Amino acid sequence: MEALVLRIGLAFLANAIALFLAALLLDDFEINALSFVVAVVLFTVASLLLRPIVGWVVLRHARPLIGIIGLVVTFVVLLVTDLLSDGIEVSGAGTWILATVIIWLATVVLELAPGPWRRAAGRRRN
Repeated sequence: MEALVLRIGLAFLANAIALFLAALLLDDFEINALSFVVAVVLFTVASLLLRPIVGWVVLRHARPLIGIIGLVVTFVVLLVTDLLSDGIEVSGAGTWILATVIIWLATVVLELAPGPWRRAAGRRRN
């Protein structure tokens, strides 16, 4: 249970940083400070629900496509967050593409970085 809470907390923090980074780098990616926390919570919940499901399907049926699928899932989670919250607003096709790539890269960095969430994941697999 402790590992799950840690994983959720770190996912929330990583998503907040990734969304903030996208807003910092992209002119048409805006953050509304008052509802940003709600947007990050929504983004984190959607991400934590969708990624394992899609990951399981990909690993079983289309392993070579895992990077592309990760980008698609990130885009869908970003779209859901944009539609359901006032915390972020993304405008323009180029901004959507770049924001998706920035957020996806931030997620990949977190997943590859050593830390307590990695040890917890390793124990679950054994």
